[in-house]
This record gives sequence, structure tokens and C-alpha cells, in this order.
Amino acid sequence: MSWSPLLDPTIPIGDAVDAIETVIVPRARDLGGFEVRRALPSAARQMVGPFIFFDQIGPVEFLSGEGMDVRPHPHIGLGTVTYLMNGRLHHRDSLGTDQWIEPGAVNWMVAGHGITHSERTDGAVRESGQMMAGIQTWVALPKDGEDGAAGFAHLGKAALPVLDAEGKKLRLILGHGWGERVPLAMPSDLFYADAELAPGAGLPLPDDHEDRGVYVLRGSVSVGGQTFEAGRMLVFRPGDRISVHAGDAGARLMILGGATLDGPRYIWWNFVASSRERIAAAKEAWRAGDWAHGRFSLPPGDDAEFIPAPER
Repeated sequence: MSWSPLLDPTIPIGDAVDAIETVIVPRARDLGGFEVRRALPSAARQMVGPFIFFDQIGPVEFLSGEGMDVRPHPHIGLGTVTYLMNGRLHHRDSLGTDQWIEPGAVNWMVAGHGITHSERTDGAVRESGQMMAGIQTWVALPKDGEDGAAGFAHLGKAALPVLDAEGKKLRLILGHGWGERVPLAMPSDLFYADAELAPGAGLPLPDDHEDRGVYVLRGSVSVGGQTFEAGRMLVFRPGDRISVHAGDAGARLMILGGATLDGPRYIWWNFVASSRERIAAAKEAWRAGDWAHGRFSLPPGDDAEFIPAPER
């Protein structure tokens, strides 16, 4: 049977062939009561810049007494940020951090050699119920940061740079772009932003970053005469000057990228590393369960349970 790319709406045509390197359709996963859509890693792309994991959470409505319970679990070799549009999440980690994640704020957790954390909706938030929606991303650490110390930093919504003009409002979440910089040190050159575009508004992408991607969270965008609806991640060719334009209903976008990392990464469960040996050592340490003297410990205040390592 012959195949025509014109019959596949995910294949760019016309001028967009030169601009768009990859179109990623996220995979949907049911995590028990709510759905996530995973764009990274994918078969087409492991990373966009140093971003190696990208999950869209919800939107999901939790009724009174319901909520999210991500029990304590470990990470190595990455930095995480859970960015919320709606709802609240309670973060605790093995450093002793006890911080609520709220819409528009940044909670940046660096795993380094190893950290354990949990994310829950508990207390009054669970009792009242809530609507929740957000994005969770992982940034793979460069090789010289894989064995570094774990860390955590919080920036409230008001601390993040905002650009608001000509029908577009952009909040820079991490790194630098569009002439602004988030006051938070990053392990490598990167940018991450949340942008809302009015119908027909155009937004240029930073041209001082090697890798650039756009995830269409709501509405649609056009690039090179091709339209892309919500639930698509577009990865652009390095070096090209690119602008995206919102469709008739406007658009909300997550924009990310940066310098390509110093080699591919191995991923197993919640671990990211530059070698299989690092993964194996972390796996053994978590399974040993020596919370008092081992590589991993459990979060104070949330140490009654944990997620066991997968069998494979």
C-alpha cells in the first residue's frame, strides 16, 4: 500500500518542513484517577535541550476526600519542576523541605547523587477537593553534576519575569530568554516558559538557544502555514528564526529548550544517568532500604511508606 504524508496531519508540509524537525504526539497514561500525557522521552526524541521528561497532568477534578498521593520515591541525575496552572500540591523531600506547590510558582528540586520526595494533596485541600492541572518536567544534569549534592529552591509567582504586550503574556519559569533571566542558577544553558497568546498573536522563539520546542497546551498555533492543535509538541531545527502564531481561539504554550547535553542518557524508573552503572548502583541502594545510613532517606513527616523499585 502506498502512503502519502499529506494524509497524516502530524507531518508538516510546505515551508514548515524546513522549520519543524519533529512533531511529537504525547502518550496518554492513566495513573489511577487521573490522566497524564507524556511527550518526553519519545521514540522520536529523548530530549529537547536538557529536558528529558515532560508530562501534562490533567486537568482533573478531585472531589472532596480525593487527591493525588505520589508516595516517597527516589531520583538521581536530574532536576525537577512541577508547574501548576490550577490546584495545589504538598511537596516534602529528604532534605527536610516542606513546601506547597501553587499555580505560577517554581519549585526546583535538584537530585544530584540522590534525593527522595513525595507530592500529595492532603489536609484542608483534600477535604475541600480541587481542580488540578499542570506540567512536570525533568532536566537531565550534565556529567559533572550527577554526583553533586541535592538541593531545593522555591520562587513565588511574583519573582518570575513576565512579558506582557501585543496580545501575548509570557512568564519565564527557568533559565533565560527574550532578554530576561530567572534569578535561579541552572546546571546548564536552558529556558522554560509559559505563554498565553490572544487570537492571531505571534511569538518569536529565542534564537540564542540551540534546541527549542513548543508544547500546545490549549488552542492552536500555526507555523509555516501548518496548524497544530492542543496536545502536540513541536521541535524546531537549530538556527532558524521561528515565530508561532495563535489560532482563532488563541493558545497557551509551554516553551522549552537549551543547549544539547553532553551525550545521551539512560533512564530507568525515576533515575537518569550517563551510564548503566550509575543506574544499577542507585537501584541497589533504594532496594536496600537503609534509610538511616544509606544513599537515600525518606522525607521527614512522610516516612511511613514509600514506592518500591520495579522488579525490572
